[in-house]
Amino acid sequence: MPAKDSYDAVIIGGGHNGLVAAAYLGRAGRSVLVLERLDHTGGAAVSTRPFAGVDARLSRYSYLVSLLPQKIVRELGLNFAVRKRTISSYTPAVRDGRATGLLVDSGNEARTREAFARLTGSEREFASWQRFYGRTQRLAERVFPTLTEPLPTRKELRERIADDTAWQALFEEPLGIAVEEAFEDDLVRGVVLTDALIGTFADAHDVTLRQNRCFLYHVIGGGTGDWDVPVGGMGALTDALAGAARAAGAEIVTGHEAAAVATDGTRAEVTYRGDGREGTVAARQVLVNASPQTLAGLLGDEPPAPRPEGAQLKVNMLLRRLPRLRDRDADPREAFAGTFHIAEGYGQLAAAYRQAAAGQLPDAPPSEIYCHSLTDPSILGPELVAQGYQTLTLFGLHTPARLFERDEDAVRDELLTSTLAQLDACLDEPIADCLATDAEGRPCIEAKTPLDLERDLGLPGGNIFHRDLAFPCATGTTGRWGVETSHANVLLCGAGAVRGGGVSGIPGHNAAMAALGR
Repeated sequence: MPAKDSYDAVIIGGGHNGLVAAAYLGRAGRSVLVLERLDHTGGAAVSTRPFAGVDARLSRYSYLVSLLPQKIVRELGLNFAVRKRTISSYTPAVRDGRATGLLVDSGNEARTREAFARLTGSEREFASWQRFYGRTQRLAERVFPTLTEPLPTRKELRERIADDTAWQALFEEPLGIAVEEAFEDDLVRGVVLTDALIGTFADAHDVTLRQNRCFLYHVIGGGTGDWDVPVGGMGALTDALAGAARAAGAEIVTGHEAAAVATDGTRAEVTYRGDGREGTVAARQVLVNASPQTLAGLLGDEPPAPRPEGAQLKVNMLLRRLPRLRDRDADPREAFAGTFHIAEGYGQLAAAYRQAAAGQLPDAPPSEIYCHSLTDPSILGPELVAQGYQTLTLFGLHTPARLFERDEDAVRDELLTSTLAQLDACLDEPIADCLATDAEGRPCIEAKTPLDLERDLGLPGGNIFHRDLAFPCATGTTGRWGVETSHANVLLCGAGAVRGGGVSGIPGHNAAMAALGR
């Protein structure tokens, strides 16, 4: 139960963004209550032991960090660290009947150049890769710092980027045009496009540019575009944020779900349910770390249309050992240390999208994998580390929630089987032979569909971004910080805010700045 009847701010939802907002408001001297529906904080940024009797603490939902500004880590004094992945990616391929692959080593340009030449037969694609990602890095250096500032206008953002080619490619025309102009090799094109499709159901030439917006957020993190491994798992960030919020004086009450919000624009009242009873608390401001759909329900408004839809399969695995690869020139400890692309050629991605859009599961479902424990073994117990156990995190693309509505369990099983079959096609042994078993003798593997994410986390349609991502600039309907709503004292502080999505803390920071009038 909340300790008081009234607070300066009530934050609905104890995910990482809500905790960021709570810490900033508490440090500014505001009285803060965080109401969390579940029995723990963290939302999608949590670590759990999903396999019975096994000492493996996995990042169950979100799993890598790119968009979290060091500014937030520094200002909140977080005891949290990330580690760089020395290997950016590995993509298996078959050329001239021979198993091979493309290894992108972010720390060794000469080695990456050689890998491109071996795969494609020339220096052209590597030179194009250097130009393409040189441009995205320059864009990242200019855009990323704006994410914790008041929203720039579209004109201001374009002037800040100061690169008409980059602006045209990302903000004006479908990303597929730039990818096809820059690269010739189908596999290289696919590797580039995948960053536009994480949790985003779109074709490379989608005229809505939702793929462009997804790509933008995936290449600007930290001003470098790097995706880093959270030391101790994603739950380490949540724990650090909860500690910072409490240290700032915020009150966090778990197991209490907000049921309604009433406001006159100056004062608000939040009705909640918990401990088998219903109660209310008053607040000057309400910050909602939940989707715009959920906010509409709390206010009794019509939900925004169209309803969001997630499009991913998340699979967690624990292995007794890493599998051998068909590409004998590739070391599994390197291949799985970065992003391991599966069935993600450019043509394969297009075919998978067409099939899913037609209501069918893709014949060759695309996905990508990485091994957290290669970079950070602390998530495994000492005995598992000594025995060579490893984790695998798989993220599947182009599997919209609509495909699971008919018979979720059957479709989940079918999709998992076909996804693992695509992985097996790259391996010299079935992945099933490498899986560890739990205390009951069951294989250590779990799969989460978009509908699972809706049930578990309250994500509408399982959409990991709460709704389509937005370009990080102001429009006619956005406020100064991109967190404002139609009610002056109700703010969005979750992924559905402008500049939301991913594990960033940015919407929480920006909502706190808006609440403080900065």
